[in-house]
Amino acid sequence: MSLQGAAGAEELIFYVNGRKITEKNADPEQMLLSYLRKRLFSVQLTGTKYGCGGGGCGACTVMISTYEPASKKIRHYSANACLLPICSLYGVAVTTVEGVGSTKTRVHPVQERLAKCHGSQCGFCTPGMVMSIYTLLRNHPEPTSEQMIAALAGNLCRCTGYRPILDACKTFCKESICCQRKANGKCCLDQEDDLFDKEEKVSTRLFSTDEFQPLDPTQELIFPPELMRMAENQPKRTLIFHGERMTWISPVSLDELLDLKAAHPKAPLVVGNTSVGPEMKFRGVFHPIVIAPARIPDLNVVKCTDDGGNIISRKSTSDLNPILAASNCMLNLASRGRKRQIPLSDIFAHGVGNNTIMPEEILVSVHIPHSRKGEYVSAFRQAPRRENALPITNAGMRVLFEEGTDIIKDLSIFYGGAASTTICAKQTCWTLIGRHWNEQMLDEACRLVLKEIALPDSASGEKVDYKKTLIVSFFYRFFLEVLQSLKTMDPCHYPGIPMEYRSVLQDFKTKMPQSIQIYQDIEPSQSLQDPVGRPVMHLSGIKHATGEAVYVDDLPSVDGELFLAVVTSTRAHAKIVSIDTSEALKAPGVFDIITAHDVPATNEFYYSNDPEIIFARNKVICVGQIVCAVVADSDVHVKQAAAKVKIEYEVLEPVILTIEEAVKHNSFFEPKRTLEQGNVDQAFETVDNITEGEIHIGGQEHFYMETQSVLAVPKGEDKEMDVYVSTQHPAIIQEMVAATLGVPANRIMCHVKRVGGAFGGKLMKAGLLASVAAVAANKTNRAVRLILSRGDDMLITGGRHPFIGKYKVGFMNDGRIRAVDAKYYINGGCTPDESVLVAEVSLLKMDNAYKIPNLRCWAYVCKTNLPSNTAFRGFGFPQAALVTETWITEVADKTGLPPEKIREINMYKENEQTHFKQKLDPQNLIRCWNECMEKSAYHSRKTAVNEFNEQNYWKKKGIAIVPMKFPFGLGTRYLSQAAALIHIYTDGSVLLTHGGIEMGQGIHTKMIQVASRELNIPMSYIHFCETSTSTVPNACASAGSAGTDVNGMAVKDACQTLLKRLQPIINKNPNGTWNDWIKEAFEQSVSLSATGYFRGYNENMDWEKGEGQPFTYFLYGAACSEVEINCLTGDHKNLRTDIVMDVGCSINPAVDIGQIEGAFVQGIGLYTMEELKYSPEGVLCTRGPDQYKIPAVCDIPEQFSVSLLPSSQNPYAIYASKGIGEAGLFLGCSVFFALRDAVTSVRNERGLKNTFALNSPLTSEQIRAGCADDFTEMMTNDESASSTPRAVSV
Repeated sequence: MSLQGAAGAEELIFYVNGRKITEKNADPEQMLLSYLRKRLFSVQLTGTKYGCGGGGCGACTVMISTYEPASKKIRHYSANACLLPICSLYGVAVTTVEGVGSTKTRVHPVQERLAKCHGSQCGFCTPGMVMSIYTLLRNHPEPTSEQMIAALAGNLCRCTGYRPILDACKTFCKESICCQRKANGKCCLDQEDDLFDKEEKVSTRLFSTDEFQPLDPTQELIFPPELMRMAENQPKRTLIFHGERMTWISPVSLDELLDLKAAHPKAPLVVGNTSVGPEMKFRGVFHPIVIAPARIPDLNVVKCTDDGGNIISRKSTSDLNPILAASNCMLNLASRGRKRQIPLSDIFAHGVGNNTIMPEEILVSVHIPHSRKGEYVSAFRQAPRRENALPITNAGMRVLFEEGTDIIKDLSIFYGGAASTTICAKQTCWTLIGRHWNEQMLDEACRLVLKEIALPDSASGEKVDYKKTLIVSFFYRFFLEVLQSLKTMDPCHYPGIPMEYRSVLQDFKTKMPQSIQIYQDIEPSQSLQDPVGRPVMHLSGIKHATGEAVYVDDLPSVDGELFLAVVTSTRAHAKIVSIDTSEALKAPGVFDIITAHDVPATNEFYYSNDPEIIFARNKVICVGQIVCAVVADSDVHVKQAAAKVKIEYEVLEPVILTIEEAVKHNSFFEPKRTLEQGNVDQAFETVDNITEGEIHIGGQEHFYMETQSVLAVPKGEDKEMDVYVSTQHPAIIQEMVAATLGVPANRIMCHVKRVGGAFGGKLMKAGLLASVAAVAANKTNRAVRLILSRGDDMLITGGRHPFIGKYKVGFMNDGRIRAVDAKYYINGGCTPDESVLVAEVSLLKMDNAYKIPNLRCWAYVCKTNLPSNTAFRGFGFPQAALVTETWITEVADKTGLPPEKIREINMYKENEQTHFKQKLDPQNLIRCWNECMEKSAYHSRKTAVNEFNEQNYWKKKGIAIVPMKFPFGLGTRYLSQAAALIHIYTDGSVLLTHGGIEMGQGIHTKMIQVASRELNIPMSYIHFCETSTSTVPNACASAGSAGTDVNGMAVKDACQTLLKRLQPIINKNPNGTWNDWIKEAFEQSVSLSATGYFRGYNENMDWEKGEGQPFTYFLYGAACSEVEINCLTGDHKNLRTDIVMDVGCSINPAVDIGQIEGAFVQGIGLYTMEELKYSPEGVLCTRGPDQYKIPAVCDIPEQFSVSLLPSSQNPYAIYASKGIGEAGLFLGCSVFFALRDAVTSVRNERGLKNTFALNSPLTSEQIRAGCADDFTEMMTNDESASSTPRAVSV
């Protein structure tokens, strides 16, 4: 059948939220996500979000419903809209978050509960969460908690730490959700008095389930009857859609498919588009024709699993391939006029060059044989994260014994993830036939398999040694499984395996976590209307859940709007020889190209000696630096054109990527900083012992769910411009854009409604990107939209600073630490950004909770050819304090005392001074520590951990408790000033604005709580519209946990000014209502608008003298975490975490506990999972959720409790609260040290007494290497191992 034979393009018919869509020119390259957001109806459905574009984050989840006429069943699936071609939706009903419910019609129970349980912070991931839960409930109205956890496995959230989202989910689950934490199996809530001091009035409820509306399945949208009729009555016919560059063919019979494959052997078959989609999107693969076989009834066998594609493409990452191959499955293949059956294992026989399957053949079905008597089959995998991650290595193994014996008759072993396709250890299997299943065979098998399976040095930088260790560890695990099965079959002949080995046969499973949150109740005397201290829901919570909350890219398109894409450097250090834009300018839809020559005024900003640069001029200093930009009429066209810009480089030396290289070339940003107290050198002479070491701490990507976004709209007169930006600091955007365009700041209006997560990453970088968009808008005189793709965002923006800490510590035999000499090297990247400030903060906060009498520390910021690193939640403290806790633990190892003893001995005890001579009162530090010890039952659990470890050889538990002192302050007064503006209208409603930015931390909610208390009116009277430079000028950044502290003071000031003016009127008519008073005030010509101002905290630091008062107050906390590791794979599970945090008097306990949990889980990511990898040329390899793993639902502790320290006061901040945003992140290292504890117990048991260094992130690879055994030993003796590294540790 020829393509021309089909009549013109088809009409694509499907439904969205109950409305019929007839698309006359469906483009096969158009994905549902961009279709919904940009093309659909007169209204754009922007509730479905772009998070990564690769199906890895779940922000774009929608529900797909299909009707199967044969079974008369309607099926619902959740799907990632970013990978779903619209052409695949013929006859399908799509439901988006807007179709589930809205504030205008009815809010659905899923949306309501997610919001009221505080399950949204920045709200960007919330619509995707809603859709995953909603789809599950459409299929299972009363799901089990296992089903619920599985439904959320593909949804990432960077703010909440998942606990409140799961709380909302539990309300739909049928089984009891009690924690049964008490020894007698009762719920901890029934016995509150045991948990707390009698006199403290505490609460554990953050929401009330009584107000939830019930879930009523009869109220859902029905499946469109027209689609049912179409499916039942219309004869199926082939569909063909022609796009701009691509043709989509959807045949309806197997014969027709075979004809198509004969005519177009190179055309891929697309079902789920999870393989072809990402290839086309990220690897530049292009297919002029694709064939979609999903509508062919005979192929349903494959359709349900959608793994046919993985088999045919021989994907090495497929988890099914090794097990199907090992099980002797058969493939039924067909091509025109020919059918045949081949063993699946054949297609992996000769590696990549294998051409067993012809291009014109298709896979019709997979035949899976029944297992026989005496046959055992198993599968194994190890991935960077348990859920939603491709494997590092996986395996499928099968053994068949001679009847009634343990003599191997047949053996097959397949590995995936090791090479570019699934591989078979054929020689090994042949050699072992006829052997007994015993230790001798095991030893031989391991040697043979290592010899046979040669691993290439993979480009992704996975360490080859780890993969090899897994290869033999998996075989050993299979060996144990089979021994155990033989025993079950014939206990007389086969002894099975020792008790202490058995636990390793169980993989870690993800369970629904149990959690408890404890906070201090408000005083009974507090007025019912006063919201301060109550767990008020985030004011945008419902709008987050219905998708109505507007982010920058959700703003409707402006007439004539252009899209901008940046062209970035591909060299780390090079001269720009030429930029050839001719091809790009010819591309369809292209409007113009913007370079440094188009910048009217400032292109380089000198905030210190080295500039921050908008467009590279003559040379580039890192991969990912912006060289020029393309503007075009659509996001598709602009990306295609940007790829056609050709830049020629001449490489410059040296290329410096790592801290070590920077030290070698003496490449630093000035100034270098140092702090010293006591006499360090003398102290080292008097101590009993000295330990020295170093620790490497990797960087961290912010991974805010909303990528960097700007919309610049020229006003057309007086050079005015509106700039809508996702930023933490509108004032710097205004300043930079104005300077770039050479206009006064009063012509640039910067608007921020809300930000989809920031964590420090939307300060300076957002300013540079806004300037790029503004220059383009200025040149073209059109509105310009710049939304970075996830890959570009990760490549361009930099993140947390990689760190090397070197230390020398002098201590006494009783554990007292007398002297510390520490040096910190920080990888700053190619421009200064905030790096020197980060270095200063790491020196000021490095003591954590400990009093060290003699201390000297240095900080050096390395200048390298990496994208500039920047602010990130915690700002140097999480790295510096990890170094400190590392030497604390090392002292414990050396003295033989438990780590918690060393921590207690050296902790700040009474009113003392820090190493920079600021006074502190550590009373609450000690309270947090003691309460955490008690609440976590540390000592009894430590004993239980030791017992477990004695009884289990291949699995170990570890436990650790870590204290924290987190100083609050920004170092100089002017950085913490703030202003607010309040208008009261004559109907009594109040409009409030201030300089703070809402990025998930609930600042607007808290500010309205403050105004409600001050003005003594209900919160419902008060509205917050947006943060804008035209209402509050010169506002400081929302950073450093200070947003609520400083803006709260300003709001309070404005309210008090207004109340003072109203007081005479209130005194005259004390029984009047608010509205009476306002009306009267207007009639008496009393001004109903006021600004409020806060001068900032009086903070200062003198680096010459090494002393000062850089901080205003201190937050304290402690966390105890318990983990379990699998010594064979390095995998681990977070079992339990208890956190006690001193946050003063919480203004909103729900928000504050959410901040602590969210930061803690981000800390788990930093210290145990998130690994950035660069190529030796300085190119970032981890550019999206596929390669870079942030914590998912499966990573949070199975038991998770957070208590706010009761009756704590803070005289310095609004209503005695404390700034809580950053502190919790460091507590994630309690998991790091629990893992270290588990690895230590492995090493002690195996007699490995030498000290060992663990770096951060402590991934499964490091854990496995730390658990040294016969298998890791084989690596050190293996000649073929580790040659040149493919990944650079920066």
